[in-house]
Amino acid sequence: MSKLILLRHGQSEWNLENRFTGWTDVGLSDAGMAEAENAGRILSREGLRPTAAFTSVLRRAVETWNIVSRVSGRMWVPLEKSWRLNERHYGALQGLDKAETVAKHGEEQVRIWRRSYAARPPLLRSDDPRNPRFEEKYAGIDCRALPLGESLQDAVARVLPFWFDRIAPALAGGADAIVSAHGNSLRGLVKFLDGMGDDEIAGFEIPTGVPILYEFDSSLEPAGRGRRASDCGGGAGFRGILLS
Repeated sequence: MSKLILLRHGQSEWNLENRFTGWTDVGLSDAGMAEAENAGRILSREGLRPTAAFTSVLRRAVETWNIVSRVSGRMWVPLEKSWRLNERHYGALQGLDKAETVAKHGEEQVRIWRRSYAARPPLLRSDDPRNPRFEEKYAGIDCRALPLGESLQDAVARVLPFWFDRIAPALAGGADAIVSAHGNSLRGLVKFLDGMGDDEIAGFEIPTGVPILYEFDSSLEPAGRGRRASDCGGGAGFRGILLS
Protein backbone atom coordinates (compact mmCIF):
# COMPACT_ATOMS: atom_id res chain seq x y z
CA MET A 1 0.00 0.00 0.00
CA SER A 2 1.66 3.23 -1.16
CA LYS A 3 1.61 6.30 1.04
CA LEU A 4 1.48 9.98 0.12
CA ILE A 5 2.26 12.78 2.55
CA LEU A 6 1.00 16.26 1.70
CA LEU A 7 2.68 19.04 3.65
CA ARG A 8 1.93 22.73 3.47
CA HIS A 9 5.10 24.69 4.12
CA GLY A 10 5.67 26.17 7.56
CA GLN A 11 4.59 29.72 8.28
CA SER A 12 6.33 32.10 5.89
CA GLU A 13 7.59 35.60 6.53
CA TRP A 14 4.63 37.01 4.63
CA ASN A 15 2.13 34.71 6.36
CA LEU A 16 3.39 36.36 9.52
CA GLU A 17 2.99 39.84 8.02
CA ASN A 18 -0.49 38.98 6.65
CA ARG A 19 0.45 39.72 3.04
CA PHE A 20 -0.74 38.10 -0.17
CA THR A 21 2.22 35.95 -1.17
CA GLY A 22 1.44 33.79 -4.20
CA TRP A 23 4.59 33.31 -6.28
CA THR A 24 6.62 35.86 -4.29
CA ASP A 25 9.67 33.92 -3.11
CA VAL A 26 9.85 34.55 0.63
CA GLY A 27 11.39 32.30 3.27
CA LEU A 28 10.10 30.73 6.44
CA SER A 29 9.58 32.66 9.64
CA ASP A 30 11.14 31.36 12.87
CA ALA A 31 7.77 29.83 13.72
CA GLY A 32 7.65 28.23 10.27
CA MET A 33 11.04 26.61 10.80
CA ALA A 34 9.79 25.22 14.11
CA GLU A 35 6.67 23.87 12.38
CA ALA A 36 8.84 22.12 9.80
CA GLU A 37 11.00 20.59 12.54
CA ASN A 38 7.86 19.32 14.26
CA ALA A 39 6.61 17.84 10.97
CA GLY A 40 9.89 15.95 10.67
CA ARG A 41 9.45 14.56 14.17
CA ILE A 42 5.90 13.50 13.30
CA LEU A 43 7.14 11.56 10.27
CA SER A 44 9.69 9.78 12.46
CA ARG A 45 7.11 9.05 15.16
CA GLU A 46 4.66 7.61 12.64
CA GLY A 47 7.32 5.50 10.93
CA LEU A 48 6.82 7.29 7.61
CA ARG A 49 9.82 6.95 5.33
CA PRO A 50 9.23 8.66 1.98
CA THR A 51 11.45 7.53 -0.86
CA ALA A 52 10.41 10.26 -3.32
CA ALA A 53 10.04 13.98 -2.60
CA PHE A 54 8.42 16.75 -4.61
CA THR A 55 8.32 20.49 -3.93
CA SER A 56 7.46 23.68 -5.73
CA VAL A 57 10.33 25.90 -6.84
CA LEU A 58 9.51 28.41 -4.11
CA ARG A 59 11.91 28.83 -1.23
CA ARG A 60 9.44 28.31 1.60
CA ALA A 61 8.40 24.87 0.30
CA VAL A 62 11.99 23.80 -0.39
CA GLU A 63 13.16 25.03 3.03
CA THR A 64 10.34 23.09 4.68
CA TRP A 65 11.41 19.85 2.98
CA ASN A 66 15.07 20.50 3.79
CA ILE A 67 14.23 20.81 7.48
CA VAL A 68 11.81 17.87 7.49
CA SER A 69 14.31 15.62 5.72
CA ARG A 70 17.09 16.57 8.13
CA VAL A 71 14.98 15.94 11.23
CA SER A 72 13.52 12.67 9.91
CA GLY A 73 16.78 11.33 8.49
CA ARG A 74 15.64 11.41 4.85
CA MET A 75 18.10 13.91 3.36
CA TRP A 76 19.24 11.30 0.83
CA VAL A 77 15.79 11.07 -0.77
CA PRO A 78 15.77 12.41 -4.36
CA LEU A 79 13.98 15.75 -4.65
CA GLU A 80 12.13 16.97 -7.73
CA LYS A 81 11.02 20.61 -7.91
CA SER A 82 8.30 21.89 -10.22
CA TRP A 83 6.68 25.25 -10.84
CA ARG A 84 3.41 23.34 -11.25
CA LEU A 85 3.36 22.86 -7.47
CA ASN A 86 3.70 26.61 -6.82
CA GLU A 87 1.11 28.47 -4.80
CA ARG A 88 -1.85 30.04 -6.56
CA HIS A 89 -0.66 33.24 -8.28
CA TYR A 90 -2.40 36.20 -6.63
CA GLY A 91 -1.73 38.61 -9.49
CA ALA A 92 -1.67 42.30 -8.61
CA LEU A 93 -2.59 41.47 -4.99
CA GLN A 94 0.84 39.95 -4.35
CA GLY A 95 2.72 41.88 -1.70
CA LEU A 96 -0.35 43.75 -0.45
CA ASP A 97 -1.37 43.74 3.19
CA LYS A 98 -4.61 41.76 3.48
CA ALA A 99 -6.20 44.07 6.04
CA GLU A 100 -5.38 47.15 3.96
CA THR A 101 -6.80 45.42 0.88
CA VAL A 102 -10.05 44.78 2.75
CA ALA A 103 -10.19 48.44 3.80
CA LYS A 104 -9.71 49.54 0.18
CA HIS A 105 -11.90 47.05 -1.71
CA GLY A 106 -14.32 45.79 0.92
CA GLU A 107 -14.53 42.52 2.80
CA GLU A 108 -16.89 40.85 0.32
CA GLN A 109 -14.72 41.57 -2.72
CA VAL A 110 -11.60 40.26 -0.98
CA ARG A 111 -13.53 37.18 0.15
CA ILE A 112 -14.48 36.52 -3.47
CA TRP A 113 -10.88 36.90 -4.62
CA ARG A 114 -9.60 34.62 -1.89
CA ARG A 115 -12.29 31.98 -1.42
CA SER A 116 -14.37 31.56 -4.56
CA TYR A 117 -13.35 28.73 -6.85
CA ALA A 118 -13.47 30.47 -10.23
CA ALA A 119 -12.85 34.19 -9.52
CA ARG A 120 -9.44 35.58 -10.44
CA PRO A 121 -7.69 38.42 -8.62
CA PRO A 122 -6.73 41.58 -10.53
CA LEU A 123 -4.12 40.43 -13.04
CA LEU A 124 -0.58 41.74 -13.34
CA ARG A 125 0.29 43.84 -16.36
CA SER A 126 2.60 42.01 -18.73
CA ASP A 127 5.37 44.55 -18.04
CA ASP A 128 4.99 44.34 -14.25
CA PRO A 129 8.34 43.33 -12.67
CA ARG A 130 6.42 40.70 -10.67
CA ASN A 131 5.57 38.88 -13.92
CA PRO A 132 7.22 35.45 -13.52
CA ARG A 133 8.60 35.60 -17.06
CA PHE A 134 11.23 38.01 -15.73
CA GLU A 135 12.52 35.48 -13.16
CA GLU A 136 15.45 33.22 -13.98
CA LYS A 137 13.83 30.20 -12.32
CA TYR A 138 11.10 30.20 -15.00
CA ALA A 139 13.38 30.80 -17.99
CA GLY A 140 12.79 27.35 -19.46
CA ILE A 141 9.00 27.57 -19.35
CA ASP A 142 6.84 28.86 -22.19
CA CYS A 143 5.84 32.35 -21.06
CA ARG A 144 2.29 31.66 -22.28
CA ALA A 145 1.97 29.05 -19.53
CA LEU A 146 3.09 31.44 -16.78
CA PRO A 147 0.17 33.11 -15.01
CA LEU A 148 -0.42 36.80 -14.35
CA GLY A 149 -2.98 35.82 -11.73
CA GLU A 150 -5.00 32.69 -11.02
CA SER A 151 -8.29 31.51 -9.61
CA LEU A 152 -8.23 28.39 -7.48
CA GLN A 153 -9.67 26.63 -10.52
CA ASP A 154 -6.67 27.75 -12.58
CA ALA A 155 -4.24 26.55 -9.91
CA VAL A 156 -5.92 23.13 -9.75
CA ALA A 157 -5.67 22.78 -13.54
CA ARG A 158 -1.96 23.65 -13.34
CA VAL A 159 -1.21 21.13 -10.59
CA LEU A 160 -3.01 18.05 -11.90
CA PRO A 161 -0.71 17.34 -14.88
CA PHE A 162 2.15 16.99 -12.39
CA TRP A 163 0.12 14.45 -10.43
CA PHE A 164 -0.45 12.33 -13.52
CA ASP A 165 3.05 12.75 -14.96
CA ARG A 166 5.25 12.47 -11.85
CA ILE A 167 3.58 11.76 -8.50
CA ALA A 168 1.13 9.01 -9.48
CA PRO A 169 3.77 7.03 -11.43
CA ALA A 170 6.11 7.19 -8.42
CA LEU A 171 3.38 5.80 -6.17
CA ALA A 172 2.42 3.15 -8.71
CA GLY A 173 6.07 2.13 -8.85
CA GLY A 174 6.09 1.40 -5.12
CA ALA A 175 7.46 4.66 -3.72
CA ASP A 176 6.11 6.42 -0.68
CA ALA A 177 6.08 10.11 -1.59
CA ILE A 178 5.96 13.50 0.11
CA VAL A 179 4.82 16.74 -1.50
CA SER A 180 5.96 19.93 0.24
CA ALA A 181 3.94 22.70 -1.33
CA HIS A 182 1.28 25.33 -0.64
CA GLY A 183 -2.27 25.70 0.59
CA ASN A 184 -3.86 26.09 -2.83
CA SER A 185 -1.70 23.69 -4.83
CA LEU A 186 -2.37 21.05 -2.18
CA ARG A 187 -6.08 21.85 -2.34
CA GLY A 188 -5.87 20.86 -5.99
CA LEU A 189 -4.53 17.43 -5.07
CA VAL A 190 -7.06 16.96 -2.25
CA LYS A 191 -9.92 17.95 -4.55
CA PHE A 192 -8.87 15.37 -7.10
CA LEU A 193 -8.08 12.57 -4.64
CA ASP A 194 -11.30 12.98 -2.66
CA GLY A 195 -13.63 14.06 -5.46
CA MET A 196 -14.61 17.24 -3.62
CA GLY A 197 -16.94 19.77 -5.18
CA ASP A 198 -15.84 23.28 -6.09
CA ASP A 199 -17.46 24.99 -3.10
CA GLU A 200 -16.25 22.33 -0.68
CA ILE A 201 -12.60 22.61 -1.67
CA ALA A 202 -12.73 26.42 -1.68
CA GLY A 203 -13.60 26.30 2.03
CA PHE A 204 -11.17 23.50 2.90
CA GLU A 205 -8.33 24.74 5.12
CA ILE A 206 -4.90 23.14 5.15
CA PRO A 207 -2.83 24.18 8.17
CA THR A 208 0.83 25.09 7.86
CA GLY A 209 3.34 22.43 8.86
CA VAL A 210 0.84 19.63 9.54
CA PRO A 211 1.38 16.44 7.48
CA ILE A 212 -1.64 14.90 5.77
CA LEU A 213 -1.33 11.18 5.05
CA TYR A 214 -3.06 9.30 2.25
CA GLU A 215 -2.83 5.53 1.89
CA PHE A 216 -3.65 4.03 -1.50
CA ASP A 217 -4.91 0.69 -2.68
CA SER A 218 -3.48 -1.09 -5.72
CA SER A 219 -5.51 1.08 -8.12
CA LEU A 220 -4.26 4.32 -6.50
CA GLU A 221 -7.58 5.01 -4.82
CA PRO A 222 -7.35 6.54 -1.33
CA ALA A 223 -8.12 3.80 1.18
CA GLY A 224 -10.36 4.42 4.15
CA ARG A 225 -11.95 7.50 5.67
CA GLY A 226 -9.97 10.46 6.93
CA ARG A 227 -9.52 11.40 10.57
CA ARG A 228 -9.84 14.88 12.03
CA ALA A 229 -11.30 16.33 8.83
CA SER A 230 -12.97 19.02 10.95
CA ASP A 231 -9.52 20.54 11.52
CA CYS A 232 -9.56 21.49 7.84
CA GLY A 233 -12.85 23.35 8.03
CA GLY A 234 -15.16 20.57 6.88
CA GLY A 235 -14.59 18.11 4.10
CA ALA A 236 -17.13 15.30 4.44
CA GLY A 237 -15.39 13.39 1.64
CA PHE A 238 -11.88 13.91 3.00
CA ARG A 239 -9.95 10.63 3.12
CA GLY A 240 -6.61 11.93 4.32
CA ILE A 241 -5.34 11.71 7.88
CA LEU A 242 -4.06 14.81 9.65
CA LEU A 243 -1.01 13.92 11.72
CA SER A 244 -0.42 16.15 14.71
